[in-house]
Amino acid sequence: MTQQAAALQTYNNELVKCIEDLCSKRDELNRQIKQEEEEKERLQHDIRVLSEKLSRVNESLAQRLAARATFDRTIAETEAAYTKILESSQSLLNVLKQEAGNLSKATEPRRKEH
Repeated sequence: MTQQAAALQTYNNELVKCIEDLCSKRDELNRQIKQEEEEKERLQHDIRVLSEKLSRVNESLAQRLAARATFDRTIAETEAAYTKILESSQSLLNVLKQEAGNLSKATEPRRKEH
């Protein structure tokens, strides 16, 4: 019976050692799980923060793009109006020169013909 008791004791020791090893591995796995869950929470928080920032940037960008479009339209309209003013000024200057020339001719003393 002593041999059976010794064998039983050996099996028992091995079983206890296996259980302790499994518990140790489970504890390590639990530590890793906790670490990854914490990392996951940090990442989700960062994603929320970045999503909010992205939303604010998108809103600001949309406003700035609309403002730029307004500037572009105003500049184009102003340049077109300025071009018309220049063309009208040129036409007016040409008419004025022509009239001045006509007036000069009309006011020149007539030459006597012999």
